[in-house]
Amino acid sequence: MDTGKVIVNVVNDIATLTFAHPKSNSLPAKLLKEITESINKLASDKNAKVIIIRSEGEKSFCGGASFDELIAIKDFKSGKEFFMGFARLINAMRKCPKFIIARVQGKAVGGGVGIAAAADYTLASSEASVRLSELLLGIGPFVVGPAIERKIGKTAFITMTIDTEWHDAFWAKQNGLYTKVFATNRELDEAVAELAKKISSCNLDSVAQLKKIFWKGTEDWDELLEERAEINGRLVMSEFTKNYIKQFKGK
Repeated sequence: MDTGKVIVNVVNDIATLTFAHPKSNSLPAKLLKEITESINKLASDKNAKVIIIRSEGEKSFCGGASFDELIAIKDFKSGKEFFMGFARLINAMRKCPKFIIARVQGKAVGGGVGIAAAADYTLASSEASVRLSELLLGIGPFVVGPAIERKIGKTAFITMTIDTEWHDAFWAKQNGLYTKVFATNRELDEAVAELAKKISSCNLDSVAQLKKIFWKGTEDWDELLEERAEINGRLVMSEFTKNYIKQFKGK
């Protein structure tokens, strides 16, 4: 099974973390772990003053959880551990003392929406629609939910969770998930580069203090997201979820 890859480059104080997976940049456990470990390393890298997180390709930003791994889960322990991958990633982004810019060039589902929400500043293309489809699977956006709700508010989060439909990039901007939306990927890349360069010249101590302020009220997320991972760890073993994934993969 192709578990994807993570590439990290640091140039002129700007770190770019690129993740990739052949199935719409979905996130199997190994890839989640590599992204999380990379962010934790960059957090203490003196040569990296700002972090850009992006995915490979021109279409999907992130397809969310790996269906291949979801359907293979056989017990609560492995189910919880899979969803803890998302919990650890969000908490790593939250605790990182440096600003994280998300570059969202295409569609984002589930965990991909969580990454866009956990970033400190998110720029997107007009093709970057978002969707929370977890309810259809018989689970829910429990782990990524706190990060998404923090960004877009409870009403918009409830809307996305219940209707499970695609919402376009302009809806995402209107509701605070994206800061700016660009017509082309070229314009998006230029804006990301300009912002990263600006941030890289800032005082890192100031940035670290601002991150604490921006994330105030989330100090309990280590425990909260673990509790949420346990909820999905139980739900993912249901016949409902197994049957849905089998039908989806059979289309």
